[in-house]
Order: sequence, then structure tokens, then C-alpha cells
Amino acid sequence: MSDNSRCLVTGATGYIGGLLVPQLLDAGLRVRALARNPDKLAPRPWRSDVEVARGDLTQPDSLIEAFDGVDVVYYLVHSMGTSKDFVAEERQSAHNVVEAAKKAGVRRLVYLSGLHPEGAELSRHLASRTEVGEILIDSGIETVVLQAGIVIGSGSASFEMIRHLTDRLPAMTTPKWVHNKIQPISIGDVLHYLTGAATAHVDSSRTWDVGGPDVMSYGDAMQTYADVAGLRRRLIVVLPFLTPTIASWWVGLVTPIPSGLARPLVESLECDAVMANHDIDGVIAPPDGGLTGYREAVAAALTDDGTASTDGRRHLLRFSSAAPQ
Repeated sequence: MSDNSRCLVTGATGYIGGLLVPQLLDAGLRVRALARNPDKLAPRPWRSDVEVARGDLTQPDSLIEAFDGVDVVYYLVHSMGTSKDFVAEERQSAHNVVEAAKKAGVRRLVYLSGLHPEGAELSRHLASRTEVGEILIDSGIETVVLQAGIVIGSGSASFEMIRHLTDRLPAMTTPKWVHNKIQPISIGDVLHYLTGAATAHVDSSRTWDVGGPDVMSYGDAMQTYADVAGLRRRLIVVLPFLTPTIASWWVGLVTPIPSGLARPLVESLECDAVMANHDIDGVIAPPDGGLTGYREAVAAALTDDGTASTDGRRHLLRFSSAAPQ
């Protein structure tokens, strides 16, 4: 894949997509940003450096012109929290992307999915992410699927859940998944791997797990956050009978995350989210200086006063206002 490839970033108004665009530009790649409402891209500092296309993954006809002349398509759109049946909508969107990519002669698809254990019963969110990845891999177009767990960055919904629960509750009752293992990854490291995925040499289409250097329980992640934030240790009491529905109501009450988004996120915590394969560094070299540890990533998120924080939180607010209650 050429270093001068043209990349189409779907979900450019979202958290990951909005931060990925300048990373791609810094890597010398040409970028076209896709948005249902291009006007939302006007405040972005990189707006004048990219092409902008209007399109909606649920409307196939809108993708024809947007995909024309594109080498790499980044699939960074999901319907969780904005659609009553996000599983069906994401399945159809994946098929629409495949058809448009085939017609346009796109050479590579890049998709950000979620970490999950093999053979486990997955939540709707993780099962849908997995299905989308499989649709893209089976398309016959070269596909790189990166599977990440909790992304640590100001504005990431999964991190904001940790932040608000820990900030607001010195003592809390939690479901049993607070003991489940997670392998968080910093937003900077996610962007590093996504950027590398545009031009990396791959022998075949497949999934690669990506994660930070630390594996911990969800409860330990909250306690470490509290320590970094200068809060006293939190009292966590596990109540095994708390269902995902009750837990999502609880998250919705305590955090700004709406129930339409909170429930799929909470359901996804029912299983461990750690790397099963560790060969990503053979395809995309790790960042200079190594991967960012969880404590360092939290500290960076708490002190971030730049684009990541501003754009990320605006995205979360848009998510809250758009999501069905």
C-alpha cells in the first residue's frame, strides 16, 4: 500500500475518527472525511486540509461518490445508542460499505472492533462488532480488523464511565463484572495502530488484538483512577444479583452516558477483555518509547486540555442528545 494513499474516514465527526484524521495527515496520507452533516466538521482545525464528502452508511447511494478514488476505508461508525436496533443497522451498514468499496476498487478496509474471549457468549455490542468484522473480512477486500478494549482518553465513553463512577461515588455497589479482567489502551496507542494499518503489509485479512501493557480488573482500574486523580480509595461492594439492566440504569443516573449507550457498554463488561493474540507488533511496530501504561494514560486524560478533550466531550454530549432515552 502506497504512503500516498487516499484514506476515507467514516465517522469523522466521532471521537476516534476526529482524532485519527490529523494523525493520518501527519503520516503524509491524503484524507477524505465522510459525514452525514459536513457542517459539523467546520470547527475542526484540520478541516481545510482534507476533502469532505457527505454520506450515510445506511444509505448505499450516498456512498458511491464518497468512495470514488479511495484506497483505504476506515470503518469507524457504529449505531449503538442512536438506533433502536443497532445490531441490524450495523450489519446492513457493513454490507453497504462492502458493496460501495467493491464498486470503487478500494484496496483495504480498516475496522476498529472490540476485545473479547474466544467461544464466550458475547453481549449484543461485542457480537455486533464481531459480525461487522467478519463481514468485512469475508468481502474479498484486504481487511485489517483491530480489536481494542477500553480506550483511555478524555471523551472516550468507556473511560468517561470509569471517570464519573469513580469521581462521584466514594462508596458503590457494583455487579460481579467489577472483578473481570480488562486490558485498557491509551487513545494515543489506538491512533498509532490505526494510522499504521493504512500502509502496513499484511499476508491476509484477519483480526489483530491491540492493548496496553497492563491487565487488571475493572475494579482495580477504578481504584487506580482514584489514586491518580487524588481521591481516597473507593469502597466497592459487589452484589452478584445486579442485572445489566439495573446496572445500566445506575450508570445512566451517575454518569452523562445515556441509557441507550450505557446498557451495551455495561453488557460488554460481562466477559474479560484481554488480548488473545500478541502478534500486532510484527505488522505495525509499537510506538517509539513503547506502549503507554494505564496510570500514565489516565494522568494524560485528566490533564488533557487540547483537541482530544474538547472534541471528545462534545462528541459524548452529541451522543447523549441523539440517543433514545
